[in-house]
Amino acid sequence: MNDSPKRPRIVRNDYRALHPPTSSDWRPSLAVSVVIPAFGGQEKLDLTLAALAAQTYPAELMEVVVVDDNSTPALRLPQLRPEHTRLVVPTGESWGSAHAVNTGVSHADGQVILRLDSDMVAYRDHVEAHLRWHHSADYLAVLGHKRFVDYKAGTYTPEQVHEKVLCGEAEALFEIESSRPQWIEKVIADTDGLTVHHPMNYRVFIGASGSLHRDFFKTVGGLDAELRLGSDTEFAYRLAQAGAVFVPETESSAWHLGIPQMLEKEAEGRLQRLPYIVQRVPLHGLRHTAPPRAWRVPLVDMVIDVGRANVADVDAAVAPVLAGPDGDVRITLVTGQSPAAHDRAAILSGDGTQLRLIEEMYAGEARVRLSAEAPEADPAVPYRLHLPRPVPLRPNSVGKLLGSMERADAGLVLAELPGSGPARLERTAAFCRARHITGGGDLDHVVAGVWGVATHAGLAAPEADTAFNPPPVDLARRFARRFLDARARARLRSIFKK
Repeated sequence: MNDSPKRPRIVRNDYRALHPPTSSDWRPSLAVSVVIPAFGGQEKLDLTLAALAAQTYPAELMEVVVVDDNSTPALRLPQLRPEHTRLVVPTGESWGSAHAVNTGVSHADGQVILRLDSDMVAYRDHVEAHLRWHHSADYLAVLGHKRFVDYKAGTYTPEQVHEKVLCGEAEALFEIESSRPQWIEKVIADTDGLTVHHPMNYRVFIGASGSLHRDFFKTVGGLDAELRLGSDTEFAYRLAQAGAVFVPETESSAWHLGIPQMLEKEAEGRLQRLPYIVQRVPLHGLRHTAPPRAWRVPLVDMVIDVGRANVADVDAAVAPVLAGPDGDVRITLVTGQSPAAHDRAAILSGDGTQLRLIEEMYAGEARVRLSAEAPEADPAVPYRLHLPRPVPLRPNSVGKLLGSMERADAGLVLAELPGSGPARLERTAAFCRARHITGGGDLDHVVAGVWGVATHAGLAAPEADTAFNPPPVDLARRFARRFLDARARARLRSIFKK
């Protein structure tokens, strides 16, 4: 399938291949819904809406959806606001910014969603700057620029803000010297505007001003409303997994009225978010130092075709991975057959014996599951490793494969295995983007173009390293001697105690 004009092939995160419209005679065609989650702060909301009423983006293509997240007293819409503005009040017991954003999107009609905080004063071309990018491609996550300022109630009226923004003088509302930048500006600078790919570039897509196509928002699944803290980070991670390209928009800006609580209590907030984020975002640094365990979202989905293999062969491939440094995995053993029968006839005849033994071997291991067919790729898991047969791997083989992938910035790594086809390590983000661009077909070819393919050698362990080789005789004898010596020492201690 040919690429869509709105789905150009962007290599990794190098969005410089795009050419957003810039001419004065540009005629935008995309409708945008500005979704504003709000909890209290009526005065700041009034200023936010006053600035939005002065935007350069065509009024007939812009709507504003304000979501009152159970404020007391309830929020109201001021007189000075964009022409198409609605106030939505959610029902039920759910609360939090994630739930409010999802609610706003469900009421939105625009093709593009721009999330804006209720304490932001946007420059006159802020919305237009976002939308220029979205007219170039439909899988971008555009991050708006902002500066934090100390704000005292009553500093400006909505009319004053509207006049300044309308005249193109929003930057004069506050002194740039006394404002504070976001920490993400350093990340953007260190990565040449995010064009240098890094698996954690998604971290910058948080908070006050971010936009993406509505269909892409829904494909990813929206924000996790169960997360009261860190929902934007987790959502940004899933966007990256879906193949999003992250674009920092720096031509326009906005003022954030006041220093947010999470900035004032940064260390405390980070500690409160950490357990929730680590469970759901495998790329978090804590995963590299934590002992192997079962996580809500694993780092690697490992799929092994076991066919008619016996339990010894399967365990020789699986046990070292679970017990070693590569234990942040979820292993699916693809049997290619229906579950083994456990009735008397099957057991007495030996029919399905090996499959029953494999089932029993991993019945208590949460990281291992059996399936008749290979499961669909989980979009939340960053890497997927497929082995065409159970083969013992060298120590830390999965980690070394991942290292090969990251060093090459590849979307696919192929590793030859003796006696079978190659093992495949796939980067989920690369394959999701390839699928989004083309709708199917030869994904390997597309991944090679937008992310690259690498090879890896020495994946399988030598026969002597397999888990089921018996210990040498001298080691067995040494163990027996130590056991007997221990019994003798215990007997002597009991005699002297008497």
